[in-house]
Amino acid sequence: MRGVDFDNDSAFMNDVVVPWCREQKLEVTRSRAYKKNDQAFVEQKNGAVVRGLMGYGRFDGVETVRMMGRLYAAARLYVNFFQPSFKLKEKRREGAKVIKRYHLPSTPYERALAHPKVTAAVKKRLRDQYRSLDPVELLAEIRATQEELGNRVNRRAGQARGPQPAHTSILAATAATFAKTLGKTATAGEPRATHRRTRRPYKTRVRMPSKLDPHIAAIEAWLAEQPQLTALAIVGRLREKYPEEFGKRQHSIVQRLLRALRRRAAERLVAQGPLDDATTAAPLPGVVDGSGYVGPDPTTAPLVEQGGKAIWRDRSIDIGSSSAMAPSR
Repeated sequence: MRGVDFDNDSAFMNDVVVPWCREQKLEVTRSRAYKKNDQAFVEQKNGAVVRGLMGYGRFDGVETVRMMGRLYAAARLYVNFFQPSFKLKEKRREGAKVIKRYHLPSTPYERALAHPKVTAAVKKRLRDQYRSLDPVELLAEIRATQEELGNRVNRRAGQARGPQPAHTSILAATAATFAKTLGKTATAGEPRATHRRTRRPYKTRVRMPSKLDPHIAAIEAWLAEQPQLTALAIVGRLREKYPEEFGKRQHSIVQRLLRALRRRAAERLVAQGPLDDATTAAPLPGVVDGSGYVGPDPTTAPLVEQGGKAIWRDRSIDIGSSSAMAPSR
């Protein structure tokens, strides 16, 4: 490592980190203010790796920090040794079009082995470490730790939900069992434990008192006598009786009350069952198809012959002979 490049966060640019970097002969640089693209490679890993594992919840407590350490330890090996990614090879602009070319996807481990400046001793150590790793065990450890962290998300220290599993790594004997479950949770749409949203108990909506409450019985009586009454008519009657309380401004609340009363009346009618036989009787014969019509037949215009053609209702029809098309009497 030759240098470090920070953003302007005080977590890095402080009197502890910067002097330590200078003691280690590390060059310290920082990005420009309000230029987030200066940290593009780091920021993309924050989204693809860190937020993908931890979610966006808030964690608290020393025990939670230990769980996060376990998660990052397993995720570091899993991502660096078994997760291939693209790297930009070149980028050029042709007018308004930007063309990008990428290297073939490979893991950071493979890139380290292919780099000419990495020493042979480091490459040998990486190969030995790679042979000792099992991606299924690492993924099982990541999922188990995420389940534990999911019980602590958005909770204060000591207020975890439910019983907490023992803080032991997933054994190799359970790797085969875990491998059988891979792909099933994604099909079912089950989110990771760290991404689950806690259900907040919503308050029951309390109905506020209305100035129409003392007059509901009178309004129902008016509607029983005249079901076609409108909200304006009801407001007019209320204004005649109580001019100091009601006016045109109460039109909207009367409309809502009228809509609710008519909805209740319709629900009561539906709950009573089928309608009477008199209202559901079959229609009389002849109403639709005209079979009950007993009047005289409609008149037919006579045909007029003109040289082998008949003119009927201003239309010329080729009939060949007049006797064939003569109307029967």
